[in-house]
Amino acid sequence: MIEAAMIWNEPNNKSHWDPALDPDWAIYADHVIRAGAAIRAINPAVTRVLGGMSPIDPSWLQRMERHGALDAVDVVAVHGFPLDWNLWPIHAWPDKIAEIEAVTDKPVWVTEVGVGSFGAEEVQVFGLTRTAELLIGRVPRLFWYSLYDLPMAWGAETRHREAEGSSYYRHFYMGLIREDGTPKPALDDYARVAGEMGLMQWFHYQDPRLDEAVAWMKRLGTRKLRTGLSWADSFRPDAIGWFDRQMEALADFDVTVTFCFTPEHLGVAPHHTSCAREPQAFADFCAWMIDRYAPALPAIRESIDVVA
Repeated sequence: MIEAAMIWNEPNNKSHWDPALDPDWAIYADHVIRAGAAIRAINPAVTRVLGGMSPIDPSWLQRMERHGALDAVDVVAVHGFPLDWNLWPIHAWPDKIAEIEAVTDKPVWVTEVGVGSFGAEEVQVFGLTRTAELLIGRVPRLFWYSLYDLPMAWGAETRHREAEGSSYYRHFYMGLIREDGTPKPALDDYARVAGEMGLMQWFHYQDPRLDEAVAWMKRLGTRKLRTGLSWADSFRPDAIGWFDRQMEALADFDVTVTFCFTPEHLGVAPHHTSCAREPQAFADFCAWMIDRYAPALPAIRESIDVVA
């Protein structure tokens, strides 16, 4: 079920990793090195993915290489939203991939790409179609963000929220399905490429949309899904019951699972974007999740034991 594990989400974005606490990303690299080793020890067949960078930044990736983090992953990932937040045109996608390929020999996955309907739903139709033309066949994995609009009552994970103006409100219009459950015009366009373009959908703790989302994805023909298992959520009441239900519901998809979000009581600062006081605790969480939801097959486990 789990084909890949991503180590954090957008670690070079202030909304997901606090650079004031880790200005050189050396602590993040330590998280990656420990988590990558922990995942490999449990199941070496799981592809390890460096947290998808946003913005796409070759110099940041080279910094990760200098810290030794790339030795602990198999794939690097990028996120891009050229019609909503990025200051480059949508037709530059191949150039953006090439910029990263020029500084690493790791495969490059696009683990979040999207176009919102904030301005007009027709813009999303164009954006999805053009993204498919540019990236299907260009990268090994491609995930559209997202299936559902973010409910307005939930709030988006950004730095300044409403003070960001339209940049903030765009977060609520990235889905192919509106908050009320009705499809947008771009959903039909996605259905035509669903076998080649996966979906990225966060499921919040006890998310009421889970079963409906699974039904939609099967109807659309989606095969690959990227989602998350939150380290912070693992301390909520009945967290394992929720994780079990989520992963069981997603059993028919090839899942790239993202491990991220620091529990407040384990961070250097009491916030989910903080680096952990003990990075090994994050690695232990990753190992626990892989052991529970993607344990090695008996033949692989036997080989691991022999090598050990």
